[in-house]
Amino acid sequence: MLKPTTLAMILAGGRAEELSVLTYYRPKAAVPFGGFARVIDFPLSNLMNSGIENIAILSQYRSYSLINHIGTGAAWDMIGRYRGVSILPPFIDSEQNDWYRGSADAIYKNLDFVQYHNPQEILILSGDHIYQMDYREVLAYHHEKQADLTVVCKKIKKARAHRFGMAAIDDEDGKRGGRVTNYQEKHENPEGEYSSLTMLCFKPEVLYQALEENQQDSSFEFGRDIIPRLMQQGKRIYGYKFKGYWGYTRTIEEYFNASMDLLGDDPLIDMQKWGIRTNLEHRGIRDHQPTLIGNDGNVINSMVYNGCTIEGTVKNSILFPGVHIGKNSTVENAVIFFSTKIGANCKIKNLISDVNTTYGDNVEVGYLEGEAERKLAVVGWNNQVPDNTILGEGITISPKLKPEKWPKVVEPGRVLK
Repeated sequence: MLKPTTLAMILAGGRAEELSVLTYYRPKAAVPFGGFARVIDFPLSNLMNSGIENIAILSQYRSYSLINHIGTGAAWDMIGRYRGVSILPPFIDSEQNDWYRGSADAIYKNLDFVQYHNPQEILILSGDHIYQMDYREVLAYHHEKQADLTVVCKKIKKARAHRFGMAAIDDEDGKRGGRVTNYQEKHENPEGEYSSLTMLCFKPEVLYQALEENQQDSSFEFGRDIIPRLMQQGKRIYGYKFKGYWGYTRTIEEYFNASMDLLGDDPLIDMQKWGIRTNLEHRGIRDHQPTLIGNDGNVINSMVYNGCTIEGTVKNSILFPGVHIGKNSTVENAVIFFSTKIGANCKIKNLISDVNTTYGDNVEVGYLEGEAERKLAVVGWNNQVPDNTILGEGITISPKLKPEKWPKVVEPGRVLK
């Protein structure tokens, strides 16, 4: 086996406060997605399917869930000579004594690891995006253009542009890509129309120099510091235009919308066709029995994974392994994580519910009067929702809420801690 030339580094350390209680105890890259997987499974599976097998994961915030999920890397065939997954948390030594201060700083603090592998190109990826891509096409474009940096971009609507790093790309290669002529990070009125997907392919020597120079800055971010500096220096920066599906999961609404893109006769996300793998040992996914649907059970336009028991109606929803829906209960427009139990005669709508939560009998969640705009309710893990409780639309419940803090009615939009 030839020694690999590409080192992939996945940025998976952040929490994303916009994901609320879903990231109280896990990084955003470890948030469950798609009925059995985690968000980080998408870049990991893309790397596996692209034949890139030397991978480092930069983790910082509550790493245990992510470390437990990655395991040895065997789920993605990342075991063997010249291949593997290394998890790189922050560390203290004679030179370093603090946390990763940003995405660029995380790479900088691990330059000894990078240089040990002596790659010909360094592929930096975000761990919290939903997409399918063959990175070999990006690498080929990077080499064809003899680029110092290739940024993978996607055209997005102007209304969303202020949230992202935006690049202006010339027409050198038409639909494939072109030279980046302008780059602005989270600008209110950016010049470019192509959003950076936080997929960056660097010449190693260019990255090393930029990271050293970045130590004089204060934010230590690729979008805010590194890319603009390389632009000013006149480096060869190219944008590779990605045209496939791309789901962002930074907010509750974005996470929910991406989840709903799994449903329908012709879903926008097809995890089987995309070749998405996960660690089936994590939470014992592979050991669950087949799903059981009772005589009165009904499943409509939903994903229901192994180990579920359905005695009510499930519509436009995603159920992870071990979920139990009680008799005469209705679950609609919901994402229900692992091992959650919903009692009898419940009415559940517009809900994301974290793992190991039990809903008693006659519980109502998210039902509205009239045609008001949907607002998602989010319930953190390890909760015990009492019988006859009414949870209004748009509520947020912290994990492990104490029994004495549960009112009979939680008003719409309220946050319980």
